[in-house]
Parts: sequence; C-alpha cells; structure tokens
Amino acid sequence: MMKKILPLLLCCCTILATAQVSVAQPFFNEIQKFRQQDSISAPPANPIVFTGSSSFRMWKTMKEDFPGYTVINRGFGGSGLPHVIQYAEDLIFKYNPKQVVIYCGENDLGPDVKGEYISGKFKELFTLIRSRLPEVPIVYVSMKPSPRREKVLTEMKKGNKQIKKFLRRQKKAVYVDVFTPMLAADGSIRKDIFLDDNLHMNAAGYKIWQPLIEKHLLKN
Repeated sequence: MMKKILPLLLCCCTILATAQVSVAQPFFNEIQKFRQQDSISAPPANPIVFTGSSSFRMWKTMKEDFPGYTVINRGFGGSGLPHVIQYAEDLIFKYNPKQVVIYCGENDLGPDVKGEYISGKFKELFTLIRSRLPEVPIVYVSMKPSPRREKVLTEMKKGNKQIKKFLRRQKKAVYVDVFTPMLAADGSIRKDIFLDDNLHMNAAGYKIWQPLIEKHLLKN
C-alpha cells in the first residue's frame, strides 16, 4: 500500500512546490521556457537582446523585421521593470549581448503609481546592466500610448520625460520616442494600430516602431 501512496505523495509535493515558486517568482514558468529553449537550441553569440513586456513578446516578426541584425527576443508576459531586474541574469547577462533594447514600464503604472516610480526603477535596471556590461549600448523604447491606458497617460508622459532626461546624461544610451508617432494629427491616440484589446499593437503599430528602433541598432 505504501509503495502506491509514496509516488503519489511525491508528485503532490512537487506540484505544490512548483506552485509556491510560481507565486513567489512571477513569470517563473516563462523564464523556465527561455531556459528550455536555450538548452535545446544554443542562442547566438553576442546578440542584440530585446527584453521587457508583452509589446516585445508579441512582436512575432522581430527577426524578419530586423534583417542583418542578430536579435533575440526575451519579452515576457505583462512584466514590469521589477521583473526585468529580478530575472536580469536569465534575460540579459547570460547572453553576453552586444546591445540591450528595453521596452518596459507601462505595466507598472496604476492609480497609485507615479512616473517617478517608473523612472526610478528604470535607473535601477540601467545601473544594474552598467555594473555588469559597462560598454554595452542600451536602448530604451518609450512607453507607448494605448486607448486602454488613457487614464494613466499623464504619469506615463512624466515617466518617459524623466527617463529621456536621465539617458541624455549617459554614455552609449539612447531613448527612442515611439509615443509621439503613435498619436494622430489632433493629438489623440491612433486606434487603427491596435488589436481589439486596445492595448497591444497590430502589424501597423510595429511598422511604426521598426525604423525608429533600427537606426540605433548595431549591425553584425
């Protein structure tokens, strides 16, 4: 009887342990998938790492959109800047990248979250990357305006402005403004460049982003 019960208990304990890790470490399963992908197929040497939230994760044509560049997409979930900081080893450092491109921050915004928090967390991430990769260029793609997040646009603008100001004082660092090009002539948010969720972009949205980012990328 015990021989039958013991494997079941071990299985239950494993499931419980995995669940506890997932709660303690948000996006743990997605990070695990990246690890599995790398174990099955070795990542390219010294790539340009794109990392951050779902606006990168959902960019399915990224490699095709940047021909002539060795890019690796490590966007994940609805992540925020604290999560990129938490998983920086898996997302950035393990690849020994020649350049890092970041899109993150808008998921951190909320009713009680100010632009200062976003810029502060970005500075923390920037400092972390610089401590390990002092000569690697860093590109920050500004937080984008979306119909679903109109209520937090004021704080988003503040965060973008503060990050832009910070990066102006840094070496080998670039701020890419995608916020302005995504607005209509009257200053409203273009709705034709978003999916039905009014949050994530369709192909037309990424078509705006592509040339703005490409001009700052390092060629092979």
